[in-house]
Amino acid sequence: MKFIIRTFFKTLRLVLGPFMMLWEFFTTPKGIVRPDEKQQQIDLQCRGLALYQFKTCPFCIKVRRAMRALSLNIELRDAQHDPQHRAALLQGGGQIKTPCLRITDEQGNSRWMYESDDIIQYLRQRFA
Repeated sequence: MKFIIRTFFKTLRLVLGPFMMLWEFFTTPKGIVRPDEKQQQIDLQCRGLALYQFKTCPFCIKVRRAMRALSLNIELRDAQHDPQHRAALLQGGGQIKTPCLRITDEQGNSRWMYESDDIIQYLRQRFA
């Protein structure tokens, strides 16, 4: 029974994945246009951020759209297909759940934020 359920969901992801990627491509908003100096400052602040995500996860798509709208250059880490990123997510965040934003401060301390709405709210408060 477990095999049948896994096969069903893998097939569902294979069928729906391309449509979700197309939907993201066509509906992603244009980013904020900032003066070059301001954008460079924001890019420097984004170096301490990394988004652990699955490519076709609807909640990850939601966060990536918000990042694009805010013109944020945050590193994307594939926790689905990259075993190193998956292991880092489990070790640091405590669970393999996406999206997850890793926030590293100047002292090197990391904070792991789950839930797409919380991540988007954090990004808007910090960068909007």
